[in-house]
Amino acid sequence: MPRATTDRFNRSHEPAIKSASSRNGGSGVTGGSGSGDSRAQNPLFNTERFGQHILKNPAVSQAIVDKANLRPTDKVLEVGPGTGNLTVRILEKAKGVTAVEMDPRMAAELTKRVQGKPEQHKLDIIIGDFVKAELPYFDVCISNTPYQISSPLVFRLLSHRPIFRCAILMFQREFALRLVARPGDVFWSRLSANVQLYAKVDHVMKVSKNSFRPPPQVESSVVRIVPIDPPPPVKFEEFDGLTRVLFSRRNKCCHANFGARGVLEMMEANWKTWCAQKQKPIESPVTFKTKVDSILTGTGFFDMRPAKMDIDDLLK
Repeated sequence: MPRATTDRFNRSHEPAIKSASSRNGGSGVTGGSGSGDSRAQNPLFNTERFGQHILKNPAVSQAIVDKANLRPTDKVLEVGPGTGNLTVRILEKAKGVTAVEMDPRMAAELTKRVQGKPEQHKLDIIIGDFVKAELPYFDVCISNTPYQISSPLVFRLLSHRPIFRCAILMFQREFALRLVARPGDVFWSRLSANVQLYAKVDHVMKVSKNSFRPPPQVESSVVRIVPIDPPPPVKFEEFDGLTRVLFSRRNKCCHANFGARGVLEMMEANWKTWCAQKQKPIESPVTFKTKVDSILTGTGFFDMRPAKMDIDDLLK
């Protein structure tokens, strides 16, 4: 697996240069006035490039760490530590923390925050993309997740070996609701099924957008993910292919989704490839559509709607 990149600070990280009149409160400043504007112009908090929102509410930070039930022997992975508001609280309870940070400015601030303190020797910082980074062993993952990597982060964690104990993750509210949704809920989706096949997911708490700097446009939620150990003996690629077909139109009957344009052709091509690999004859007196309809009828799912099918239904 490729190692994390460590590109140096470059001009694309820098904020636009403001005129003297703008810095002094002129018309060039947008988004309000007073101390809020000075914070917005601080290059450290010009976080749009990486989609970061710094968690500034100490009560929320402490609640997240408390929900992790950390042990003195735990090694913790933190994704997107920012300036370290969560990190310093984790370091008080854990044996060590590996923080993965994309922004070199944030990594520098976090380094300065623990410099000269006992916690300095308990903290390792990886500067780079979490999705590409080589992850160490960890017991618990805690993250104020950059929203644009929410889905890659979840599936990267679930595929990590050895299996970790739990993850406490902050997401955009709608994404979190999709993670914890149950069959029949409005948010039950392909994401819900794919994640819940491999983990138990619970909603922990809601977090107001005013708890961040800069505040995001949406509310957030914290969820707890506990991987199923041992994981079910199901190939994720095959299960994901099934849910991709079924949840493309979650309120349509199963037979309608499998009969959608291009789906049967794709499945038949895959079936022929499988037969060739297994050296099985592919001649058949019935059409492939008839085969699919026969399977759906035999399992009782011909007229069922994916919006109401649970994990056990999907595994059949």
